[in-house]
Amino acid sequence: MKDLFDLRRDFALKTFAEQEATADPLALFELWLNEAIQVKALEPNAMTLSTATTDGKPSSRVVLLKQVKGGFVFFTNYDSRKGQQIAENNHCALNFVWHELERQVRIEGIAEKLSEEESDSYFEIRPEKSKLGAWASPQSKVIPDREYLEKLVVDYEQKFKGKEIHRPTNWGGYIVTPNLIEFWQGRKNRLHDRIQYTLNNDNSWKIERLAP
Repeated sequence: MKDLFDLRRDFALKTFAEQEATADPLALFELWLNEAIQVKALEPNAMTLSTATTDGKPSSRVVLLKQVKGGFVFFTNYDSRKGQQIAENNHCALNFVWHELERQVRIEGIAEKLSEEESDSYFEIRPEKSKLGAWASPQSKVIPDREYLEKLVVDYEQKFKGKEIHRPTNWGGYIVTPNLIEFWQGRKNRLHDRIQYTLNNDNSWKIERLAP
């Protein structure tokens, strides 16, 4: 394997000054996300979601952001590991990275379930195969082999043949309401720009620069 100590890259695409920080960090996030989409970043809405058990044992995985509306919305199986951990401890963290722009955004906040109506609305517009997958997959559970999963899909295809595929009750959305958002812009010589927003008690945001 190549010596990892030799893997180095200097960042010089952009800068990020305090004057560019909008009063609302969600507005700035949407601006950065749109820029990532415009440059055709790979999976621009992919985010690492970190959750933890009540005793602090962490777990991370990549999920897809589906909406920004006062928070960050994603959908999943409520019985999955992340769903179980959120039920026990709804403090979580998100991380976006856009290598094409030499940027990342780090978020801390509280996860809560969306309403059943909101989850239904999104489920209705999903592709049919994705709907069947939501029914078939016992997410995060041990299964004997791939064939077992594929048979479950076939079984549900038969069950819903000619019928509407409605949302399973153990599948739906969460919204992560942020209390901290950090915007990171890569700079030369590892002297990166880091601007942090922290939510105040009056719901205003304190904006500070962090050392790289």
